[in-house]
Amino acid sequence: MQVSETEKLGRWAGRNTDKDVLREEVWGALERGNYNVGPVWSRIPNFVGADEAAKRLSELSFWKKAKVVKCNPDPPQIPARLRALYDGKLLYTPVPELVKGFPFVLLDPEKLAKNNVQFELAATSQGAVEHGEPVAFEDMMELDVVIVGCVGVTRQGGRTGKGGGFADLELGIFRELGKVSPDTPIVTTVHSTQVVDDDRIIMLKHDSALNWIVTEKEVIETRSPYPQPTGVAWDVVQQDQLDDIPFLKTLKENLLARRAG
Repeated sequence: MQVSETEKLGRWAGRNTDKDVLREEVWGALERGNYNVGPVWSRIPNFVGADEAAKRLSELSFWKKAKVVKCNPDPPQIPARLRALYDGKLLYTPVPELVKGFPFVLLDPEKLAKNNVQFELAATSQGAVEHGEPVAFEDMMELDVVIVGCVGVTRQGGRTGKGGGFADLELGIFRELGKVSPDTPIVTTVHSTQVVDDDRIIMLKHDSALNWIVTEKEVIETRSPYPQPTGVAWDVVQQDQLDDIPFLKTLKENLLARRAG
């Protein structure tokens, strides 16, 4: 099916033209190799082998120790969210694009089982919002593992999403509120085609680097040279995010007051 240029570029195109080019290359490569599961353009792409990547992730020592996991709501991470629930972990997942009055839902596998909610349903973005417990950033527990969705990644821990800036915004808020520490693993699961040369992704000061990349073929510990941000870079938060995310303006005021105090 022919994809229009608007669909290819996505609604966030133009904020970083180099990353726009890279995203197009990755999406195109996934399609040409038949590695995609469903449409990939302008989104975190689902891929063949996502379940194998999640299995590899679940075998890592930091995962086995983790009690609280945060995972993005996109389709390629459904297997990772399922692993978390079946492994008995508390799971936070954000409302897609943070468009509701609450940013996250908490999925407790014990409560889901008690209420006869299938994990396979709760692991979808719609099922999570329907069956999870709404929660504000301030009320979240400390996170043992953070899983983010990516379009392109490098072995040095560079990453880019689909361009909306939600992962970096969330991580900045988590850091300011003490929900993640410098030792909290930042992880993604991607197809091996999405791993690109290190020089293809220029990391900026507000970009969060990956500590681990898990593909259908391998586990990559990045030992990233990039320093992690310490909070939200409000100067790069887009006006449309402030306008469209219901709680963000108030949260910004509270966090800036927290810094000043």
